[in-house]
Amino acid sequence: MSDEARDDAARNEAAGDGTAPAGSPSDGAPREGTTPDASTPEEAARDGSAQSGSEADGGGSDVDGGGSDVDGGGPEAEAATQRLAQAVRAAENALIEFEIAVETYRIEVENFSRLHEQRLGPLYARIEELDAQLAEAVAARTGDPEDQRRAREARAAVTPMPLVSELFSGWLDGEGFTPEGYAMMTDQSVQPPPRVRPSEEARKLYRELARRCHPDLSTDPTERERRDAFLSRVNQAYARGDADELRALTEEWENGGTPDGEPLAPGASELYARLEWLASRKELLADAAAALEDSAVGSMLRMAEDDPDALLDEVAEGLRRQIATKEAELARLTG
Repeated sequence: MSDEARDDAARNEAAGDGTAPAGSPSDGAPREGTTPDASTPEEAARDGSAQSGSEADGGGSDVDGGGSDVDGGGPEAEAATQRLAQAVRAAENALIEFEIAVETYRIEVENFSRLHEQRLGPLYARIEELDAQLAEAVAARTGDPEDQRRAREARAAVTPMPLVSELFSGWLDGEGFTPEGYAMMTDQSVQPPPRVRPSEEARKLYRELARRCHPDLSTDPTERERRDAFLSRVNQAYARGDADELRALTEEWENGGTPDGEPLAPGASELYARLEWLASRKELLADAAAALEDSAVGSMLRMAEDDPDALLDEVAEGLRRQIATKEAELARLTG
């Protein structure tokens, strides 16, 4: 994962910038138990969870040690519940920062994959066609059955029959139609992302807005659904690197009349259930982050974390050199 994406969650958790959800710790100071230079989203979330876990343990000791006070609603129980609520808010903030880091990286992986196909696909196709022509030229000159077999195989590799599962492989993803799929269905032109990694301005707007509208800030199913739909629009705008659209979405959210976060239920049992859900959600995100980093595209991104677009240009230049060599060889065989 890029250094910037790796450090986003840790930096944002360590020092507030005024855009964190309601209930976050005071801005400008690292939270206890966190490391500002965590190198991966998993570490950032683990640091945040460690903090929230320590707070929960501290509050839990009061709750567990005075069960009768909790049942009776005494001052000790109220104080313990308040500490538990603070732990839940800290865990929510840590999870949201982790989700933002993972989503930022997922978008980079997706953009890289699309641009790889757009920029390099035609070059790979040209190489396959030249390989087929070279094999056919050799077979025509020698008449050897083995050369003819190789020529047939090379030609078949140029235009293989697609599997049914591959026909829609580029149209659908985990959130429904991809931009390419939607464009095909609506007869619109396909607009690939301009670059792998959106601008710093777009990244800043995205992070700030995602912190405010994130579904995990709500426990109400209807509100979560509304936030999820809005965040999907935010993700799409960020994937395109559209800072103007992100600013418009920020204004739309500000004018929506919905607070950035809602009060937590005061009961200790609800707070404990919320902590358990946050922990399970973090585990799922950690698995998703690991899968992205271990993917073929993730491996390529690690080769050029500072400038993935430059890596695409470098690969393209190497393919063009291969094409020139093969074209010269074909001219020699057929000349």
